[in-house]
Amino acid sequence: MRTASIRAVLAGALVLSGSAFAAPAASATETGVVIQKVSVHGGKPIVFGTSRTESFTISVTAYDDSGIRNGGFLEIEREKGDEYWTFHGVPRCTATSSTTSTCKLTVELEKDVDLPRNVLAGPWDVYVELDSKDGDHYGEVQGTHPLLRRSTLTVDAAPEPVAKGRTLTVKGRLTRANWDRYRYDGYGSQAARLQFRAAGSTTYSTVRTVNTDSSGNLRTGVTAARDGYWRWVFGGTSTTAAVTTKGDFVDVR
Repeated sequence: MRTASIRAVLAGALVLSGSAFAAPAASATETGVVIQKVSVHGGKPIVFGTSRTESFTISVTAYDDSGIRNGGFLEIEREKGDEYWTFHGVPRCTATSSTTSTCKLTVELEKDVDLPRNVLAGPWDVYVELDSKDGDHYGEVQGTHPLLRRSTLTVDAAPEPVAKGRTLTVKGRLTRANWDRYRYDGYGSQAARLQFRAAGSTTYSTVRTVNTDSSGNLRTGVTAARDGYWRWVFGGTSTTAAVTTKGDFVDVR
């Protein structure tokens, strides 16, 4: 089993991986605590590259007729085979009324802490543990949230300029973060859409779909018809984030 540590910025304490609770937690039906909203990273996937400078926030809004006590425990975790990883800590809770509080935990990776293994990319469990002011101890998994490997994508349309009616070759390369080796490797056998936006237009349209080769390379030929911008779009997978290149302008003469 690999372990990792994270710094819970709002709590100001270093927390090691592995979950240990002081008392058994009960569900909402047993305690009366109602989780009204859970937001991880503002609803966007958490995406890690290789720099270990990433951060994200877990926010939970909860209700109890006696109110929510400051503190608790928020966590995202995943276990797959022999691999297990967790990011967790004690949140800071702010009361918005006598019965309702919003509890937030900000996680920042540390420079000397490893990233998860590649196999753990995908949906992570979101665990919420809170105490009410009348002494109830609540804890349940509140769904999942994606933690993905960052991808990069390039585009190059040539020749520039190109004569009208001639073949324009559009290349690119798709890579993704390798958390096991702290580098970016080519992502093979993945579909990417080639899109075109005519000069003066604001809308891209898909021309065709091309699969990357084993090294992540993209290459296709199109007929040059008018000035405009070419780009590649990768829609992402269950383990890897989506990415879109900037448009590469080609002057057609």
